Amino acid sequence: MDSKFKCSICGEIHTEYPSLTFAYPNSYYWLSEEQKQNAVFIDSDFCTIEYPDRTDHFIRVLLKQKIAKTSLYLEYVLWVSLSEESYEDYLFNFGNENHETLYFGWLSNALPDYKFEKGIPVDVKTKKGNLRPEIYPHLDVDHPFVNDFYHGITKEEAEKRIHQMPVKKPQ
Repeated sequence: MDSKFKCSICGEIHTEYPSLTFAYPNSYYWLSEEQKQNAVFIDSDFCTIEYPDRTDHFIRVLLKQKIAKTSLYLEYVLWVSLSEESYEDYLFNFGNENHETLYFGWLSNALPDYKFEKGIPVDVKTKKGNLRPEIYPHLDVDHPFVNDFYHGITKEEAEKRIHQMPVKKPQ
């Protein structure tokens, strides 16, 4: 199977798919500009959003979506919400090369071509070597995204998603 594709952004031929990266959890976009300035902490791995009655906790993770009939994956770098306890444990162990555990979380980004009317529960698996945690949707959830995760998407579908992702120009 040919893994080359022509990038619609630069016109170059690439041998690997780019990771589809989400800058913020979805709930960030629902905030006012004042809330974004005063109630959000975010860096490349952690995000908290403070509301008057609670604080939401997010970490950045990796999702590898199988491309059917190939050995390829479409990778997403996105956000999941964790409980405060799990978030604090991950934060405490961040940088620990030997930390491996499993957290329960909720997918916190809407992926292209899927309608998310309900949250998707996921297992968040940390990995040795301080690699970005990987997520696995719960198999018992009846949703097209979960089905595609476990059965794969076509190469054409993967490339369509790559070309549909908004691109931010460097500032």
